[in-house]
Amino acid sequence: MSVSSLCLTLLPGRYAVCRLAADAPLPAEPPRGGLWSATRTEGELSIVCAEADAPEGARCEPGWRCLALQGPIPFSATGILASVLQPLAAARISIFALSTYDTDAVLVPQGALDAAVDALSAAGHRVDRPILDPAR
Repeated sequence: MSVSSLCLTLLPGRYAVCRLAADAPLPAEPPRGGLWSATRTEGELSIVCAEADAPEGARCEPGWRCLALQGPIPFSATGILASVLQPLAAARISIFALSTYDTDAVLVPQGALDAAVDALSAAGHRVDRPILDPAR
């Protein structure tokens, strides 16, 4: 796997990054597919989900787009996420990153999406965008 040229896929729709109290019950996963992630720490329960599925009563930051690295990425691979985050940092684009067993995902603000795609492309990465993107 070459770190110099990764392929990312822009997932359709907009996402929200939400915060609940650390002891809050885990919200039910929405019935439709797509990205949904929950992470609990001593201080919080974070949920990343489609904007429409944001948990009631949560503090939410809506308006994120998700760029998913095409995986699976072997655990022995190094520098994968850094090679994506560095061009975004250089372009001054804020991110929210998360990882799964098979891959990584990077969320960028909707308003910075085109600049993010440009920065990643200039760094040698490919971003596949859906032909019909309802969140555009």
